[in-house]
Amino acid sequence: MTPRPAHPYFDTGFAPLAHRGFSRDGLENSMAAFQAAVDLGFRYLETDAHGTADGVAVALHDESLDRTTDGEGVVAELAWSRVKEARIGGVEPVPLLEDVLGTWPDVRVNIDVKAVSGIVPVAEAIERTGAHDRVCVASFSAERREATVDRLSRPVATSAGTSEAARFFVGGLLGLGTLRSLREIDVLQIPWRVGMMPVLTQRHIRLAHEAGRSVHVWTVNKREEMESLIDAGVDGIVSDRADILREVLESRGMW
Repeated sequence: MTPRPAHPYFDTGFAPLAHRGFSRDGLENSMAAFQAAVDLGFRYLETDAHGTADGVAVALHDESLDRTTDGEGVVAELAWSRVKEARIGGVEPVPLLEDVLGTWPDVRVNIDVKAVSGIVPVAEAIERTGAHDRVCVASFSAERREATVDRLSRPVATSAGTSEAARFFVGGLLGLGTLRSLREIDVLQIPWRVGMMPVLTQRHIRLAHEAGRSVHVWTVNKREEMESLIDAGVDGIVSDRADILREVLESRGMW
C-alpha cells in the first residue's frame, strides 16, 4: 500500500496535544482551559463534539450536561439556547466548536465526534471556519468519522476508529497483515495500555510508520510514561498534564 500524502495537520513534527485543554480546576473543554493550553505554548488541542437539537456543534465530552456543568439534559435533545446557559464547573460556558476553531487560527484541533448528532454540525463548523488544514477528525466510530468527512469540501486529517485500531493491534501482535486496517486514516490515536497492561509495542509503531501513518497515544499524564513512549518512537501524546508534557519535551529539545 502506498502511504497517503502528509496532511498539513502533521507538519510540525511531534504533536503534544492538550486533552480537553488544560485545567486543574475541572473546567475541561472550556475556552478558559483551551486558552490556558495555548498560553503554555501548545499548538495542538484535543476536544470532543456533540450537536444540539437545532444543529449547533458544541465542544463537550459527555452526551449530557450533568457531569461537567451546572445544567442537566442530553445535549442532542436540547436547543443551543438552553445549552449555552449551562456553566462548566459552575463558571465557564459550554463553547461553540466554531469558537474553538476560530479563536486561535494557528492552532490545530483534534475533534472527536462523539455522536451522530455531531456529524453535520461539526462539518459545518469546519467549513465556516475554513479550518481544514489544521483539523483532525476522530471518532470511536469509523462510520461516524467518514460521514463527517464526506460533508467537507476539502480533506482533513483523520484518525482510526475503534474497529480499525483493534484490527491493527491484533494483526501487529500476531504478525499478520495490518495495512488494510489503516487504509482510510492518517493517524492511529490509541491508548498505550488497557487497564494495567501495555498493548502498544515498538512493532506496532514501526508497522504504522512503514505505512506512512503517525501514532498518537492517549491519555498519558505521568512523566516516566511520556518518556518511555517518546523513546519508543510515538509521534504525539495526548495529556491532561500539559505542564508536565511541556517540561518533558523541553528537556529533550523537542518543544
